[in-house]
Amino acid sequence: MATVRDRLLQEVNPGKAVEASAKVTIVGVGQVGMACATSILQSNVADCVVLIDVMKDKLKGEVMDLQHGSLFLKTARIVAAKDYSETANSKLCIITAGVRQKEGESRLALVQRNVDVFKHIIPDLAKYSPDAIILVVSNPETPCANQKSRNTVTPVELSGADGTISPPPVTVAVDILTYVAWKLSGFPSHRVIGSGTNLDSARFRFLMGEKLRINPSSVHGYIVGEHGDSSVPVWSGANVAGVSLQSVNPELETDEDTEGWKGIHKQVVDSAYEVIRLKGYTSWAIGLSVANLAHSILKNLRTVNPISTLVKDIHGIKEDVFLSLPCILGSSGVCGVMKQPLKATETKLLQHSADTLWNVQKDLKL
Repeated sequence: MATVRDRLLQEVNPGKAVEASAKVTIVGVGQVGMACATSILQSNVADCVVLIDVMKDKLKGEVMDLQHGSLFLKTARIVAAKDYSETANSKLCIITAGVRQKEGESRLALVQRNVDVFKHIIPDLAKYSPDAIILVVSNPETPCANQKSRNTVTPVELSGADGTISPPPVTVAVDILTYVAWKLSGFPSHRVIGSGTNLDSARFRFLMGEKLRINPSSVHGYIVGEHGDSSVPVWSGANVAGVSLQSVNPELETDEDTEGWKGIHKQVVDSAYEVIRLKGYTSWAIGLSVANLAHSILKNLRTVNPISTLVKDIHGIKEDVFLSLPCILGSSGVCGVMKQPLKATETKLLQHSADTLWNVQKDLKL
């Protein structure tokens, strides 16, 4: 008996099924995972987006919600994966999954629990997509140790993305988990990256632009090092149209500066806490940041982005740690790391950032 489709059209040449050439897998459908998915779908850089999560009902609901809006998107397929076999042949795998801190849990124990989560994710991704690029976004949280010193964070309880109540958080581990993903995957280091300070640098440029009343796309500057409290603002490279801000104001990053430029870095570090205090979590900015990185990878744009990469033997760092430095990002992952000139004080701070991560990382059980 003829189907409705048979009666509706006369097949001429159905052609062969075309495998997705820009397939993206996103692991985790929490607030950050869905912000990444939405941003990537709207940027029109992927022809298939696969989402996977252990929370099957939430996964199904989120994907159905996106599929119902697919008429307004140009992405061919949006898939809720039942298992990792459906992620096969992904070009880019984005990890947003992770667990938050339990009451009284140490920083090391928190990271170790997330390592155990990654052991159930990374090997399967590597098995089914052996040529993929892995982008780690997961950023476990622990209560802010120096909360009282933060004038933007008040001692109130916060509602997390999963609906739980927790104290004001401090991010600790996206760089460490990028190292973990590298070790568990067996991939070359240039194909395992972390979102790093791409968003920190965007906040840095936005705040400088606000102060100068210039569009942030025309204000250039980088935050390097750890995505977190020990990040390093590279004031020596901050410029507008090639004009160094320090050449205009030599006291830019000192306490003698009467305009308060030094405080911009503190605002960058504190801004995530402030967003969390106000709405319970951060999502949209990191989603847009990840879509920006995905665009460069999938389209081989070779843009320069401050992302977390293996920095051993760079700027005097001797350990296998992942930190953010300006990298050329393309279809092969990290195509190169910029030889960014740093002042002695900036290099020392970067090395301190590496030591901060290594002191946690060295005791992990992989």
